Amino acid sequence: MWGSLTSSSSAAAPPPDPAPAAAEEPPNDGSKLKTFISILRKFIGVSDLASVRFSLPSQLLEPTPNLEYWNYLDSPNAFVAIGTADEPVDRMLEVLRFWFTKDLKYAKGKPCKPYNSCLGEFFRCNWETQDDAPRIDTKTLRARESAPGSSASSMKSVKLAVPNGLGAGARGASSVSVSQSATNPTKPVRVSYLTEQTSHHPPVSAFYISCPEKGLHAKGFDQITAKFTGTSIKVMPGEHNLGIFITVERRDHETYQLTHPAAHLGGILRGALSVTVGDMAYVTCPETKLKAILHYYDDGWLGRTTNKVEGIIFRYDPANDNKQRIADVPEDDILVRLGGPWKEKIIFTLGPKPLNSHPPDEKITIIDIAPLTVAPKVLPPAEQQLPNESLTLWGEVTKAILSKQYSRATSVKQELEEAQREKAREREKAGEPWKPTFFEQAIDKAGKPSLNEKGREVLSRAQRGEWSLEGIVS
Repeated sequence: MWGSLTSSSSAAAPPPDPAPAAAEEPPNDGSKLKTFISILRKFIGVSDLASVRFSLPSQLLEPTPNLEYWNYLDSPNAFVAIGTADEPVDRMLEVLRFWFTKDLKYAKGKPCKPYNSCLGEFFRCNWETQDDAPRIDTKTLRARESAPGSSASSMKSVKLAVPNGLGAGARGASSVSVSQSATNPTKPVRVSYLTEQTSHHPPVSAFYISCPEKGLHAKGFDQITAKFTGTSIKVMPGEHNLGIFITVERRDHETYQLTHPAAHLGGILRGALSVTVGDMAYVTCPETKLKAILHYYDDGWLGRTTNKVEGIIFRYDPANDNKQRIADVPEDDILVRLGGPWKEKIIFTLGPKPLNSHPPDEKITIIDIAPLTVAPKVLPPAEQQLPNESLTLWGEVTKAILSKQYSRATSVKQELEEAQREKAREREKAGEPWKPTFFEQAIDKAGKPSLNEKGREVLSRAQRGEWSLEGIVS
């Protein structure tokens, strides 16, 4: 895990492109890794790599802006399903189903380092998705389990008796996992996204996700701290990153706080980079008085990576939230248990009994990662993007990297970075404090950014499929 120039409104003809530079020999993975390690060694003992913001050579970078890369809507159909169920425990399960899809890019892809974000840089996009997630209905499941003759031998007839209920459809009652987001949904639900780099020291970005049709929004600050131990990089949420805050407006604005666990980028010395998670994550909803604890395990027998998670949903007291480990929770308070490899498939069962004590027909798949891939974004047309919009700002660097012109990419990247430093010097000289364009505050102790009038209008237009920023940003 990693932290994070032409005007589209100009009527003048763009200057001719410079003569294309010759393509350079791309470095192989071994050469890349050797260079990467030699840079990292300089930072052994540094308390926070993210605050140093050292500049990597362009050949080590993923040709993607940080603000485009860092988002949590890898499976937007899981997000738009939140708040569908009437029962609070089912809505918590909907939130957890989304949670297990938010890092699909890591479960299915390789670790990479996008460009560092510049102060004031922003990114916006839409997702068009289908509202096709199976309905979660644990009331029906509980009735089914307590019914006479509800053993595995009678499951066939029971499944047929649950229309439109838990996991209804081809997968029967054994799964409520979302399917792959449709490329061309027949009844599209639109989700709009806006993020801005609001602080440079420390590096922090604010984001806001809006889905008015489903009465949903989410927001938060992204900030990481990172430390190189000599064999791996430990990445943790920064002090302003208190997680993702999801609000279900049609359920009396009940809000879920989802906190991020620490992760490790390992395999550096072996030349096979991988992301593992070995920490606790929490999901809390004060309005429903339900909490989930997720315990991630990164090491198994003889140091082998397990990528496993176990968790529970239980009743808690928001005024006395002192349960931080699964072992701290009385069994009588446990409503659901979950577990499995988070890069593959996770199941849940009802009640406090251990997962493995349940028969197979009582184990429900909440997410199956195998068939899923990262959903595509709908992007603003290039001619309607501003100079400090991520794809435009970094466009020449991306073009050079994709053309294997690494020297040119590094040169353009350094010019951008120096231009940012010059702007900072000018603000300091003039005594002008920095203010975000689309958010009320650069950082917030509560971890909840607020959109200003400009930010609200950007998302309102995005919901209508309008990308012009005329009248919003001069």
